Amino acid sequence: MLKRIFDLIVASGSLLFLSPFLIIVSCIIKLTDRGPVFYRGVRAGRYDHAFKIFKFRSMVVNADKIGGSSTADGDPRITAIGIFLRKYKLDELPQFINVLFGDMSIVGPRPEVQYYVDLYTEEEKVILGVRPGITDFASLWNADEGAILAGADDPDKVYMEEIRPEKLRLQMEYVHQRSLWIDIKIIVQTISTILGFPQQNTASNPKRT
Repeated sequence: MLKRIFDLIVASGSLLFLSPFLIIVSCIIKLTDRGPVFYRGVRAGRYDHAFKIFKFRSMVVNADKIGGSSTADGDPRITAIGIFLRKYKLDELPQFINVLFGDMSIVGPRPEVQYYVDLYTEEEKVILGVRPGITDFASLWNADEGAILAGADDPDKVYMEEIRPEKLRLQMEYVHQRSLWIDIKIIVQTISTILGFPQQNTASNPKRT
């Protein structure tokens, strides 16, 4: 209950504070690309309940139908404004709306598409016991997934072999360690990383693959 109250306070406060900026970004997306402002992809949430995520659309319309689910830097599907939004994680800001709706939390395992969730082992399914979040241990460990995937002939394969195993380990670690204090530390580290001041990961012994 305390975590949910914390989420509501942070999400509502952030949306109110950022509303002028969010309106400007929405207008730029609409004027430069003429498509929808938001990307509403389906993700697996708590207890494997599907929900539609809110993200500023950073790729061309129907990008999911003309390419894989893993996106590398330099992917031709990324729009001009999308390059900027993705670099500074600004495309993630509308997920505060998902937090208000109860689909997500501020801190929690990043929500996955159903394809990858269906691959979870019994041990990994513990991840589905909590609300997915905007940031977590794995987000801090791998703050620029697109850069790792850049130049790969098969980004989905690289994701499966080089990113996903450690990502799952860190997500399970968060589930087992979670507390309001851990959430606050992850939020502070996330903001510091976005601003260009990386800090030591809160997770124990994070490993770069």
